[in-house]
Amino acid sequence: MRRTRIAPVLYIAPAFIMLALFVYYPLARNIVNGFFEWNPFTLDRKFVSLENYVHLFKDPVFYTVLKNNLLYVFISVVFQVGIALVIAAILEDKVFRKFSAFFRTTFFIPVLISMTVIGILFSFIYNPEVGLLNSFLKLIGLGEWAKGWLGDPKTAIFAVIAVSQWQSIGYTVMLYVLAIQKIPGELYEAATIDGSGKIRTFFNITVPQVKEMTFVLLIYTVTGSFLVFSEVYVLTGGGPSNSSQVFSTYLYQKAFIDNQPGYASAIANVILGITLIFYFLQNKFLKTGEE
Repeated sequence: MRRTRIAPVLYIAPAFIMLALFVYYPLARNIVNGFFEWNPFTLDRKFVSLENYVHLFKDPVFYTVLKNNLLYVFISVVFQVGIALVIAAILEDKVFRKFSAFFRTTFFIPVLISMTVIGILFSFIYNPEVGLLNSFLKLIGLGEWAKGWLGDPKTAIFAVIAVSQWQSIGYTVMLYVLAIQKIPGELYEAATIDGSGKIRTFFNITVPQVKEMTFVLLIYTVTGSFLVFSEVYVLTGGGPSNSSQVFSTYLYQKAFIDNQPGYASAIANVILGITLIFYFLQNKFLKTGEE
């Protein structure tokens, strides 16, 4: 009997050890580091209490970063949750189902491409002189809209966000397709018998039935938007003039370029706090996540 009780603990112990070593310990250590300042090339540490956080909340770049990340979250939720669900529902409709395999593959291909490759690709697309985007705008008579998309402080962050949506939406579409395929067909048959149209069926059956997947994708999308790094670093590096800076790139700059690891730890703790707030709000208002 004693051996039977110990066996389950032994099976899950490696997972708990890995979590403790690579998640919880670094998390706790980073929270502590946020109250210190030191030079990464020496072992001298100075306790500065809340000075890093006071400096952070007085830093004008912080509010630019926060605005950019919130913009990232909003647009990503619209595309990777809202529009992705609509696309998935269309692909699973009887009319389009015969072509759905082709379109699912097409949507998913960008997910498999390295962000470095995507960055080079879109650098050519956004090129102000020979880029495909400006050439297309000139072709259709909208040449006055042509500009240096990555070099203009007003458009740089939007250009980067567009790249993220192009790459990521295929992944969330596939997850929604799987969720829709699990919905009992009898529900759609009953809706058809009742004379329900496609739009009404979508809102009355599809949306409620995939709420668990929506909950998961909201968490995935929101946290991913606050942790985004590669797209911004490859395309703009946070420029021009910090106009496309986000939390992760700003953290990287402070930690590895400006040699302010304590300040960078404070930024990381702020990211953690914001993502936790979003998680609890989603958990409360969506009233899901049980399954």
